[in-house]
Amino acid sequence: DPLALTEAYSVELQHLLLEAGHTAFFTRKSLTELDMRLSRVRRLVEETDADAWVVCAASREVLEWFAEQPVPALALFGLRHGLPMANVGPDMLRPNLEATRELIRFGHRRIVRMCRKLRRLPTLGPVEQGFVDELAAHGVLPTSYHLPDWEENVGGFYACLDALFCLTPPTALILDEPPFYTAALQFCAERGLRVPEDVSLVCADSDLSFGWCRPSVAHIRWEIRPVLRRILRWAAHVSHGRKDLRQTMTPAQFVSGGTIGPARSDFRLP
Repeated sequence: DPLALTEAYSVELQHLLLEAGHTAFFTRKSLTELDMRLSRVRRLVEETDADAWVVCAASREVLEWFAEQPVPALALFGLRHGLPMANVGPDMLRPNLEATRELIRFGHRRIVRMCRKLRRLPTLGPVEQGFVDELAAHGVLPTSYHLPDWEENVGGFYACLDALFCLTPPTALILDEPPFYTAALQFCAERGLRVPEDVSLVCADSDLSFGWCRPSVAHIRWEIRPVLRRILRWAAHVSHGRKDLRQTMTPAQFVSGGTIGPARSDFRLP
């Protein structure tokens, strides 16, 4: 599971499945530990005695493989759209487009979205494609500047931000996960960059800590309960031998906040 935020959800899901009479357990290694490599995932699946799989935040390649297997599998989050398998997660495209449009309305053109490699390569995910399409629709030619490549570790994240702010600093950052948002906020603080006076920040997810933040954090909010209920229904269907390939998109909402402000055309590093 590459999203640290989902760990609490996974534990809660396990408890709910156990309460419903299922046998639920975690694999000995996560997708992150397997580096999303299909050969490693295949080997782990072959070594694990399971009647069904809930695959959390997986790459497109991994989910395509699960969709071809005879054992039922449900994709929780991840690049699941359009695959012939059960899947569930929030509908993040619309609120992400709203966030991008709000930044553009505030005059931002140098907007950078920081997301994991699995959402960019080998092809863009729906949200990322929507982001670059929205930029293009408003006269901004999208390049690797707006959706940069970076090594997926702390050093790589900070190195990417250092490079971005070196010559043509972004006036807005969209961070795909709460840990990325926190790291970017710390980056700005260490360099004397004010939010939102110098840089606007948006988190494309939600976190309980945001309720304690001032200025209020612009973010995307969604509820986990509908997601968990859908997985429980799927598990019940599977346990009774019923085929269930339903694809469920739960609501998500863009919440504007005080971390968004007007773009500074004269912005340079202090």
